[in-house]
Amino acid sequence: MCVHYCLHILYLLFQFYFNFPLFLFPPVSVGPPYYFQFGVKFYVSDPSKLSEEYTRYHFFLQLKKDILEGKLVCPPTTAALLASYAVQSELGDYNPEEHTDGYLSEFRFIPNQTENFEREVSELHKQHKGQMPADAEYNYLDVVKRLDMYGVDVHLARDQSNMDIQLGVASAGLVVFQNSVKINTFSWAKIVKISFKRKQFFIQLRREIGTNNNDNIDNLIGFYMTSYRSCKNLWKSCVEHHTFFRLHKPNPPIKKKLLSLGSKFRYSGRTEFQTLEDGKRRARIERTFSRSPSKRYARRTVGGTTRDVIMDEKNVLDGYRNAPVNNGPVNNHVKQSRSMNSTINLTRNYDGYGRSPRSSFQDYRRKSNTQWSDNQSEPDEGGFVPPVPAKMQDYYLDENTSMSQQSFELPDYHEFVPNGNGFVDGQGLVVIRMRPDDQGRFGFNVKSVNCRGRDPARPHQGGADQGMPIIVSRVAPGSPADLCIPRLNEGDQVLQINRRDVSTHSHEQVVMFIRATRENHSGELELIVRPNVYVGDDPVEEPEFQYIPDTHHISTTTHGDVLAESLLLLQEGIESGAAVAQFEQLYRKKPGMTMNAARLPENIPKNRYRDISPYDQTRVVIKNGPDYINANFVNMEIPGSGIVNRYIAAQGPLPNTVVDYWEMIWEQQSTLVVMLTTKMERGRVKCHQYWPNLYETEDLGALQLTCLKEQETPSFAFREFLLVNMDTNEERHIVQMQYIAWPDHGVPDDSSDFLDFVIRVRQNRVGMVEPTVVHCSAGIGRTGVLITMETAMCLIEANQPVYPLDIVRQMRDQRAMLIQTASQYRFVCEAILRVYSEGIVKPLDDYQR
Repeated sequence: MCVHYCLHILYLLFQFYFNFPLFLFPPVSVGPPYYFQFGVKFYVSDPSKLSEEYTRYHFFLQLKKDILEGKLVCPPTTAALLASYAVQSELGDYNPEEHTDGYLSEFRFIPNQTENFEREVSELHKQHKGQMPADAEYNYLDVVKRLDMYGVDVHLARDQSNMDIQLGVASAGLVVFQNSVKINTFSWAKIVKISFKRKQFFIQLRREIGTNNNDNIDNLIGFYMTSYRSCKNLWKSCVEHHTFFRLHKPNPPIKKKLLSLGSKFRYSGRTEFQTLEDGKRRARIERTFSRSPSKRYARRTVGGTTRDVIMDEKNVLDGYRNAPVNNGPVNNHVKQSRSMNSTINLTRNYDGYGRSPRSSFQDYRRKSNTQWSDNQSEPDEGGFVPPVPAKMQDYYLDENTSMSQQSFELPDYHEFVPNGNGFVDGQGLVVIRMRPDDQGRFGFNVKSVNCRGRDPARPHQGGADQGMPIIVSRVAPGSPADLCIPRLNEGDQVLQINRRDVSTHSHEQVVMFIRATRENHSGELELIVRPNVYVGDDPVEEPEFQYIPDTHHISTTTHGDVLAESLLLLQEGIESGAAVAQFEQLYRKKPGMTMNAARLPENIPKNRYRDISPYDQTRVVIKNGPDYINANFVNMEIPGSGIVNRYIAAQGPLPNTVVDYWEMIWEQQSTLVVMLTTKMERGRVKCHQYWPNLYETEDLGALQLTCLKEQETPSFAFREFLLVNMDTNEERHIVQMQYIAWPDHGVPDDSSDFLDFVIRVRQNRVGMVEPTVVHCSAGIGRTGVLITMETAMCLIEANQPVYPLDIVRQMRDQRAMLIQTASQYRFVCEAILRVYSEGIVKPLDDYQR
């Protein structure tokens, strides 16, 4: 009882002091000595969501420890890169006088560490000169999040062929591994129900368009676990991960009737959304803290460092020491603070992939009073187990049925609307938070004024172009700006929007920042204002664009109507010509973005067209060899769904850029290439053939490319390549999908083939987190059409309004001139209307209100 009580107290303390939920390894029943550990239970889907450096630092320590103990598997080259960032964080810049041969011998980064590995880490360490500890840790997290095993809770299982596999529960869904290689992913959006019975675990998938509604077997997939307990643990882990990452708040407990059967288990902690929202409301100032040095080890000259040796040693988690708030830079050479041990004497059990999912103290306490058996169920799990039916589809039962099978239907995306309020700081500045009304408006206007209080001359509309402040010119009565506490007043000077300083931005950019609020999970607008600076006489009307309604507003009818209304507006705009007119007025290049790298003398020959260049801020940088290639990262977030479709928009390769092109694909770990042009059109070369013929091999620097498969139809061509890194012998399979039905000029007369192609692309992208490489000839026209089309399909599925002009603006903020002509824009708008009206793409049940 004493041990249980101490565990409970420690669990509550860690819940209080940490923003993200933590897990507790339950002690096993073999007697003292006991071991327990604190660590991360839910690995954040994207570490960039961790806004506080202090939190990122401890998350970095957790991941470093996971790799050292072999829990997080990564390739040797990636492990060396991660280790180099860790060294940069702790030791700073490489100094040949201080960092002599063997200076890394006292550090431990991976199991079975060798001298060759340390030399590779040292070479990479030299390349990180100038990175502060926070920068190195951020880069570390940016690399580690791309690992297949990142944030995955692994469970041993067997498939229907009795093959050993591992089932991993992650933020995106259920991942299937074989020999630690990812072979399939079932996203939460595609899973309707999860259930288990005895040692069998089932997932029911959502039917795709065109499938037989009576075909239950194809949509129900079963796996065999090692025991009833492991099956239940996997089920609970799925419930917890789905609730934490997909819902805005846990579902309330369901009142069950007397003697009712079925599971009472539910996740009752905070969700990712609530955690991030709580962090925003606290408005904590970045704290200054000391980074403690890693534990140093004696030099091992034989056999490297084994995982067992590391686990038997006392692991020391880097500690922290609070210091007075200071806006100065953080130095990793400050005085060492006392470390905090991560290991305490309780029983431990490290089984690699076979470890049980981590449970809360309440779960542990319930388990501790129950004897588990593979052929027996707990009383609260439904009583006696009836005979197993012959057909697998019979296991698909509702949770309220009388059988002991445990099931969990994935609920609709629940909404969480916190009450926001601002605060006043010590300098007289006011923080104001508000949410849009049901029509998506905040209810205030802004303008930029000069020192005399007059509006600047148009068309620049003031802002950073004249160095003038942004002033609130009007607040509508009864609007969110009028009703929030504290109230936004006319004459207030806007200093920051969502933590972004607006003093160096134009009026148009300030408007864009406000519009971007709808893309956040919360939809909350945060302003920092200086009260009552100036009240003008000539209020300016709000800009001519549509604020999209708050995606987190709880309603049973409005949200679906917003999608339908947005497409109705689009149809009217196409028929009247207004939609095309607005497209033609949109900027082709985002103001303030530069293209200096493309204009360097050594890079000019690498551009296919003189006037098509990548932004410096979002261009893809090649690490091995010359760093320039005409390509940009384009990330399209789907509001309300947690989905971010990642692309690399590139020009068609030239003969002198083929090696760079494949090096980019290798470094970015892309496995899908979408080609939207033929090699020759209207007698002009549009794209060099950057792949070998079928069954042929081509050497590309350190890479070797072989064409394994090729299939052509009148509209499409599909190819499969084997890409091998000759230095490491690592192999990857790359799929190329080429659309060849686009006419030599203009746009297709009918969108059927194009829509079929986009659907095939989406099927290949299921569960993919790596960026998809998309190119045509210039990398702007047809490339933009495809990205817009796929984004619109995802918005429809997420039951979000579709505004194509907003999509184009978001794309052009990342690569200039995406969607090149008005005819291309009209074509994609008509295709969007078609997929919705014909039901080719429909809102998914998860997002139906």
